[in-house]
Amino acid sequence: MMKVRNWMITDLITVSPKDTVESAIQIMQQHSIRHLPVVEDNRLVGLVTESSLRPYLSPEKLRLPLREVMIINPITIDPEASIDEAARLIYKYKIGGLPVISQGKLVGIITITDILEAFIELMGILKASSRLDIIPKEDNLNSALEVIKRGGGKIISIGMDITSEGEKIYFIRVEKTNLERIALELEAEGHKVVSFIE
Repeated sequence: MMKVRNWMITDLITVSPKDTVESAIQIMQQHSIRHLPVVEDNRLVGLVTESSLRPYLSPEKLRLPLREVMIINPITIDPEASIDEAARLIYKYKIGGLPVISQGKLVGIITITDILEAFIELMGILKASSRLDIIPKEDNLNSALEVIKRGGGKIISIGMDITSEGEKIYFIRVEKTNLERIALELEAEGHKVVSFIE
């Protein structure tokens, strides 16, 4: 299982509740970041983000201390949680990142970009790969996978969708290989090859 701790940013830039809106904005621009944990005595007390600070951009509000404008009790995650769980929280709460807390202390931050990178790695999207889209005979995926492995296909990832006819179609990404022979073998054993991309 992919854990948050393997993908989170640990080289943290933080601010204090006493810092001003203006200084937080400057720090974000300087480091090209959109999330700033607000920390006091090594403990997370809040969070400010590019969008949460937008209402305070007028000259009279730029001097406000962050303690007056920060998000209190931001949604956080444990470093041992899965990347899937982080993605679910980010999607559910429509947020761009999660402070990572271990035993009450801030140990990292994980953002949408980090999660996307993890999923790209998991799916093998950036590796040189080939893809087979198949509808297995009698929905027996294992039997189809055996044919692929026997033909020398090294499986990177598997995705699934339901066709308009209610059949399960599997998208099988394999390390770059000649798929024509494997596709013929699958068809010979009764599996339906919808398409293949080499």
